[in-house]
Amino acid sequence: MEWLERFFPYILAGLSVGGQYALIAIGYTMVYGILRLINFAHGDIFTVAGFIMVYMSATMPLYISIPLTIILTVLLGFTVERVAYKPLREAPRMSIMISAIGMSYLLQNLMWYVTGGLAKQYPVIPFISDSIVVWVTTTKIVTLVTPVLTIVLVILLQQLIHHTKLGMAMRAVSRDFETAKLMGIQINSVISATFIIGSFLAAVGSLLYFSNYPTVTPTVGAMPGLKAFVAAVFGGIGSIPGAVIGALIIGVSENLIKALGYSTFSDAFTFALLIFILLAKPTGLFGEKIIDKV
Repeated sequence: MEWLERFFPYILAGLSVGGQYALIAIGYTMVYGILRLINFAHGDIFTVAGFIMVYMSATMPLYISIPLTIILTVLLGFTVERVAYKPLREAPRMSIMISAIGMSYLLQNLMWYVTGGLAKQYPVIPFISDSIVVWVTTTKIVTLVTPVLTIVLVILLQQLIHHTKLGMAMRAVSRDFETAKLMGIQINSVISATFIIGSFLAAVGSLLYFSNYPTVTPTVGAMPGLKAFVAAVFGGIGSIPGAVIGALIIGVSENLIKALGYSTFSDAFTFALLIFILLAKPTGLFGEKIIDKV
């Protein structure tokens, strides 16, 4: 039991940060599932959500600034899709990827310009920022809320995908883009809805993440975004449950490495794990095997 007492705080923190990675990873995996595109700007949308919350909370109460932050982040995700991806719908895949990278750098540079590159202090959100004693450790309530909220949101998302017309359209488009288009499915609406859902989850993930790590800088979302991408690939990109499980495994693993005194290698382990998984199972843990028809 002594080892459990030692590692328990790190496991708890790992589940929390894994939940935050999961909310970002779902955005990657949904966009890839439909467009076969990696939205490189997704981590920057997560960061912009943090800055929006900083500025909104400075001028209005939290009960207005929190929902307004989520709405503005969703509008940003929608705008990114319309500006950077929709005009290139028929373009070669490489052109869309370059556009995604360009949008990522554009958002980063806009954040540098607006903030002057200065770190901003994230506002304290009542209740979830309070401390609580859990067995042998003291932690913030957000640490306990994050994995639970992540699971609830994933269940609701799965219900939407499997039991609504929009979800049916998403599954059809992800299965065969061209056939879905010929069958009369509004492709642009489905893609926009995908970006809206991904941006909503990124905004929620941002609220949870910055409640734990309250310093916001223009590049702070780069590493969580990259780890979320790794989680999506690790779990099998295109699979929502896979992205969540991959994110939780990564979150717990990197915190256990810190517990063992190897904090320097916690980030390196994440990418080494990705390499190992891709060598052993290229489609990820839950990825579907692609079959080419002859």
